Amino acid sequence: MKVFFSALVLLVGLSTVSFAQKGVLKFKEETHKFGKVPQGTPVTHEFVFTNTGSDPVVLSNVTVSCGCTTPVWSKEPVLPGKTGSVKATFNAAAAGPFNKPVTVFSNTEGGSITLYLNGEVVPKSAAKPSSK
Repeated sequence: MKVFFSALVLLVGLSTVSFAQKGVLKFKEETHKFGKVPQGTPVTHEFVFTNTGSDPVVLSNVTVSCGCTTPVWSKEPVLPGKTGSVKATFNAAAAGPFNKPVTVFSNTEGGSITLYLNGEVVPKSAAKPSSK
């Protein structure tokens, strides 16, 4: 009987642990559209998130696809119900459309989420308003 009771307690304890909710990142937006950006003019967007889970969230790393984008992120744990952010600056050096991924790694259930910056870099002369 002791063995059965011990096994039952262990089973209930393990099932409780498996249902524990980790930190959850809820971003206000996952894609930011800059529209037309003058060539050579860096643009920055701050992706704000809320931890909607029950445990603190720690952003372990943020990666980008090229040297044209620079990320800065919250380094301290973000407590449940609190907000944090990931800022990404795109240098807009090359003319043409862009869609830059910003991948956020954390201790959440999925482990990562990819955010996007997009728009079109236009030559400075094309970005100036008409004088007509």
